[in-house]
Amino acid sequence: MARMRAPSHRPAALFTALAAGAALAVALASEAWGGLVPCALCLVERWPYRIAIGLGVLALILPRGLGRAVLWLAVLAVLAGAVAAGVHVGVEFGWWPSPLPECAAPHFVAGSIAQRLASMPALPSKPCDSPTYLIPGLPVSMAAMNLIYALVFAVLLGSALERSQGRRR
Repeated sequence: MARMRAPSHRPAALFTALAAGAALAVALASEAWGGLVPCALCLVERWPYRIAIGLGVLALILPRGLGRAVLWLAVLAVLAGAVAAGVHVGVEFGWWPSPLPECAAPHFVAGSIAQRLASMPALPSKPCDSPTYLIPGLPVSMAAMNLIYALVFAVLLGSALERSQGRRR
């Protein structure tokens, strides 16, 4: 009887790199063309996607066993991104304060106008508890969209890895 060949992990690796890249592209495009200013938590939420891109590319060049293990790490990275997005959504709804000190409104010291101007940040920052809505009329903030996207991404990647493992047995 002919031995059945195990399915390749490379389609899942390519999906990982492209899906993570798409998430970053939307965030950067909303800044460049939409004029949106990210808050400190928004910037934290981007790191898991950067990591997932790297892991996806790495999995593309690794052999099947190692590539699959790296893709499971990508699932964990994207789930960490979902946790960060969940924290951000909670901050937006006022359920808890932001864990980052950069999220608070700027604190101006007393003194002359020159001292106050010197204490201002070079770039305007956005408070983390102020939701940003990407689609007019849709009351879902970018943090909430990121939470949904990260959860769907992790489930799709995890199920693809699980299905390919099940076919191998």
